[in-house]
Amino acid sequence: MARIASTRLSRLLTGWSSEGPGPLPRRLADALRELAARGDVAGGTVLPSQRELALVLGVSRSTVTAAYGLLESGGWLESVRGSGSRLRGSGTADGYVTEGRLVSFDARSRTAVSAGGADLSSGALPGLGAVGEAVAALTGGDVGALLGDDGYHPYGIPALREGIAAYYRAAGVPTEADQILVTSGSQQAVWLVAQALVEPGDTVVVENPTYRGALEALRARGARLVPVGGDGPADGGQSADAAALRRLCAHVRPRLVYLQPTAHNPTGRSMDGAARREWQRVLGERELFVVEDTACAELSLGDAADGRDGADGRGGRGGADGRDVTDARDARDARDGTGGVDEAAPVPLVAELPMGASVTVGTLSKLFWGGLRVGWVRSSPQVVARLAKIKTSVDLSCSVVDQLVAVRLLDRLPEARARRRAELRGRRDAAEALLRAGAPHWEWTRPAGGPALWVRVPGADTEALAQLARRHGVSVVPGSAFSPVDGFRDRLRLPYGHGTDALAAALPTLLECAERAVG
Repeated sequence: MARIASTRLSRLLTGWSSEGPGPLPRRLADALRELAARGDVAGGTVLPSQRELALVLGVSRSTVTAAYGLLESGGWLESVRGSGSRLRGSGTADGYVTEGRLVSFDARSRTAVSAGGADLSSGALPGLGAVGEAVAALTGGDVGALLGDDGYHPYGIPALREGIAAYYRAAGVPTEADQILVTSGSQQAVWLVAQALVEPGDTVVVENPTYRGALEALRARGARLVPVGGDGPADGGQSADAAALRRLCAHVRPRLVYLQPTAHNPTGRSMDGAARREWQRVLGERELFVVEDTACAELSLGDAADGRDGADGRGGRGGADGRDVTDARDARDARDGTGGVDEAAPVPLVAELPMGASVTVGTLSKLFWGGLRVGWVRSSPQVVARLAKIKTSVDLSCSVVDQLVAVRLLDRLPEARARRRAELRGRRDAAEALLRAGAPHWEWTRPAGGPALWVRVPGADTEALAQLARRHGVSVVPGSAFSPVDGFRDRLRLPYGHGTDALAAALPTLLECAERAVG
């Protein structure tokens, strides 16, 4: 019988404790029944024990016991001696349980945080004005030039494919247009890779933690996820360990390796030069197929990934005069408008590896606006053709209008990088200052990129913390959502991309819930 982990079930149970009439057990029973009715949890799935679920939800065991009793009396739950409680469902049976990654965009979640609460569940950034300007600059001639055909471009319109290829060439990475497939954002790109290159049961190596959208896509495909690396002080500031991959390959050959070397999601870390070279050596020696996700790479903040920042474990190190060591550089960047060093496109780690054994995933959605659903895959023409065949069966092609906007925005990448870099540095510093003052015992390493802090809450079970916080109108994502093995239950991802107002409003609630959610 299939079992669902308590951590995964808790991430599906959103809003239940703050919505609906009746006592808490009734609301929990209703939420579990809704999951079964929709098929979000397949019929026949064995639920966690009452004690285990109570701990992760931050409620008493009697609440779960009563909820299970209500489900059983209503015919939705069956107790199997020696096996636990099995949920009966009327929805579509599916071997994979989705985790509701985009719950922050769910109407239920919005309702839960609307009354004086705070939504910290998404790291997506507000859009740049350049998007509106690019839309306004489109002319009838831009569209008219394409109206002579049927509008279906499975690989992407030629101008955008060439523009993306030129983007890589400008970074010193030889690329032709036939090596590019335009996708509906980077999430579709990762999903296509999983569908095309992974068979059920295949071993896929991932960092731990890693992007939860990739975990969902790979789990849905039936991959066997094997984590490498970690997030402790001994990892040298890197998000994964190439030596661990070498040791693993002595026993099993992975189908592919999924990596985020630059502006890693969720930690915000970037591999330094030595780590990148070691990964390239191991991947090349073992002739492994690698998928490099650079979705957040354009959100790199230009900090040296040398382990100096965050040396005290609490998000940064002051200079001799008490100022942060980045203050002088940031002031210079503000004056000259460059946003700091390295304003060129980020160079993929896989640029040094054979094209036929690698995929690079990229996007404009992270940098410019999530509403602009334009991403891509860079690989060999053969892999691109294989992915395009699957994409065509799903949506025929991406929106031509979005692609025309993207062509214009490619010319504004340096400007957009500089603006985002300046914004995110300032907001990161403000978020760190807020936590130093309000939660001095919390720990984090200063991120080199991205829109969030990856924070350790000592002594707390953040799964329970997140459930307790939702009851007070605060939505936050626990660390286990980013782990292939439900690890990091002492971590939270705290976004700062929209500023610190939401974090400041949520912090007293998070601190209170952390005291109650003892790990």
